[in-house]
Amino acid sequence: MFVDFEKLPETSKIWIYQSDRKFYPNEIEGLKNKIEGFLSSWNDNGIDIIASYQLKYNRFIILAVDETIDSITVNAIDDSVRLILQLQDDYKVELLDKLNVCFKQGEFVQYKELKDFKKLIKSKSVSEKTLVFNNLINTKGELESDWEIPITESWHNRFL
Repeated sequence: MFVDFEKLPETSKIWIYQSDRKFYPNEIEGLKNKIEGFLSSWNDNGIDIIASYQLKYNRFIILAVDETIDSITVNAIDDSVRLILQLQDDYKVELLDKLNVCFKQGEFVQYKELKDFKKLIKSKSVSEKTLVFNNLINTKGELESDWEIPITESWHNRFL
């Protein structure tokens, strides 16, 4: 069952998928329709899953599930991964590579392969104050406090 993201509790489980490019303005409506269509009918062995999503910076797809009543099963999670795989095919983007890095340069979100990000750090193009996206967070509550963080507070700090 698709609900408004703001109505989900802070403890809701989230999954963050970053795209290797921004979604183009002409793709956004179709992308939203596909995600909302999936969430509206998403169920776990016949039981509706209370879920929502956000599309941030036209680059991140954030799926959220209210697990206050019951945790969802691996089969239901697999269904969501199939959605993501389908979106990859439909939009010719990479959404499942967790090792690549998104970071902010001013108001812009940049995407780099890890090896290129390390080079940026060595060349001082990226500093300790650079904001990176911590896509390893697990809850909606962490999205506000722990998603956009300085590199010094992330797993990327080992490259400084």
